[in-house]
Amino acid sequence: MELKFCQSCGMPLTEPMKGTNADGSKNEDYCIYCYKDGAFTKDCTMEEMIDFCSQFVDEVNKNMPTPMTQEQYKGMMRQFFPTLKRWKQ
Repeated sequence: MELKFCQSCGMPLTEPMKGTNADGSKNEDYCIYCYKDGAFTKDCTMEEMIDFCSQFVDEVNKNMPTPMTQEQYKGMMRQFFPTLKRWKQ
């Protein structure tokens, strides 16, 4: 099974973490933190989303063989986020 990621914040998108569409159905692209009732929960730029997500680096590091600093994590997100649906140009 292919691992999907939220197309806004990049977190793994498992079934219980899927956001909701306006009709209450599960959204296949966005997580519950980014998308609810058919709309984004935050109006922000990609850089603002990176800053917001970087506060969770300790949680991310629990699953990493080598821990990252907050700046390393931001650098990784700056590479990854432009590939996500919400931030693609």
